This record gives sequence, C-alpha cells and structure tokens, in this order.
Amino acid sequence: MEHARTPGLPFMKMHGLGNDFVVIDLRHGIEAPDAATITAMADRHFGVGFDQMATIAHDDEVDARLVFFNADGSRSAACGNATRCIARFVMDGTGRDRLRLRTDHAVLAAEDAGCGLTRVNMGPPVLEWRDIPLAEAVDLDHLPIEGDPVATGMGNPHMTFFVDDPGGIGNFDAFGARHEVHPLFPERTNVEVAQLIAPDTLHVRIWERGVGKTLASGSCSCAAAVAAARRGLTGRKVQVELAGGTLWIDWREDGVWMTGPTAHVFDGVWRG
Repeated sequence: MEHARTPGLPFMKMHGLGNDFVVIDLRHGIEAPDAATITAMADRHFGVGFDQMATIAHDDEVDARLVFFNADGSRSAACGNATRCIARFVMDGTGRDRLRLRTDHAVLAAEDAGCGLTRVNMGPPVLEWRDIPLAEAVDLDHLPIEGDPVATGMGNPHMTFFVDDPGGIGNFDAFGARHEVHPLFPERTNVEVAQLIAPDTLHVRIWERGVGKTLASGSCSCAAAVAAARRGLTGRKVQVELAGGTLWIDWREDGVWMTGPTAHVFDGVWRG
C-alpha cells in the first residue's frame, strides 16, 4: 500500500471469514486517525464499514506494532482475525514465513500455515478474575449468571454460553447486547453462544463488544474453545464453525494457536 503522497487517508480493506477490517499502515508517514474518523469510516452506509480498525506501526524490537479499534471507536487489546490478516500482508510483502507482532495484549507469533492459511498464537488464556477483568471473584467456569456461562480473557473479556439449541436463547441481538454490558464485566464483554456438534467441533455465534453481531471472530473462537476444554466438552484442539467459515484452534502449552484463511479485498483512500 504505497499511498503516502495521496491526499486523504489510505487504507486497506481485509477480512477473515467475513469478520472485516480497515487496516491503516502508518509505516509510510501516514497520521493515525482520530476517534471521529474511526467511527465515520465504520459506518456501513455512509463510510467504508468494518468490525474493527487496525493500524500498523514500526516497532524496534518486533516486526510491527498493531493497535485495534472497535467500530464504536473504543480500543481493543486483541483482534485475532485482524492479526492474521496483517500477518499475511506483512509476510507477502517481505517473503518471510514467521513474524512477531506486538499488540496491547502481548507480542504474538504468526506463521504461514500452508495452503493459503495463516496461524497466530494468541497467547495463553487469561484465567484470573482481576485480569479479565471481572468486578468480583467468582467461579470463572460457572458464572453466577442465568445460562451458566464461562468467563475467559484473550486480551479482551469473553462470556461463553453452551447450549443444546442456539435458537433457544431467542433474539440473538438482544441477548448479545444485554450480556455485553453485564455488571460483572466492568469493561463490557464479548459474548459467544456455542453448541457442541461433535467431540472436536463447536458451532459458535458471535457478539463482539463495541461492534455487535459478526460473522466471525478470532479471539471469540479461541475463548469458546478454551471454555469448552475447561468444561470437559472437548479436547484442546477444536474446529470452530462460524457464520463466515471455519477456524482451527489449538490450545498448546505456549498459548492458543488459531489457524484460518484471510482476504485482502481492496485498497482505498478515505476523503471524509
């Protein structure tokens, strides 16, 4: 993306399984967008439209520094699918097959997984109530909330419900919006509704904090897989079926690895 001299704000549109992003490469002297620009670009009718925005910056110690913003302008410490998309972009541009990328959450390892797939290590799950964070100490595997959800941190907070019939929760948008702002989660939370469809396969519906219903989410898929393993429903290698496609999650000793496809859709210039 070589647009540094073009008037306006150059950007790339990318997605992982329909979980879509605007990516801005600050390494060419572009100024980072302010909150008003982020929310204007996020509008799917009057802007570009995205679930999250990500910026890429230089970092003296790793291959790049990534910062993520939700569609409402709030900052997020983690975004797994955007990390994979940017990793693929950087690997394609440099010819490398392994990277280290800094986020607000941690330094993440990324690699070419072959067959057009990209893998990223999202780091170990956060399993301490203060660090997720929660408002008080509770049993993370059985939250005191109707539906018996699980709490997990993946650099951002998650609440995972396990259900036999996803339709049984009623209106999913209302369900997600209500639980996103549950008082047990002082920084709000992502919400996953997961159905076990095979011993190693989950079907997951996603409500992202600060975004709403999305076709996919990397961190949400990781959180659901970790929660399923903690509940004894699956092992630590899980295939996650989402509205937008499939991700493969592998909870290893060194962290939660996520593998899936990416797409670079187009380049553009924002003149809003």
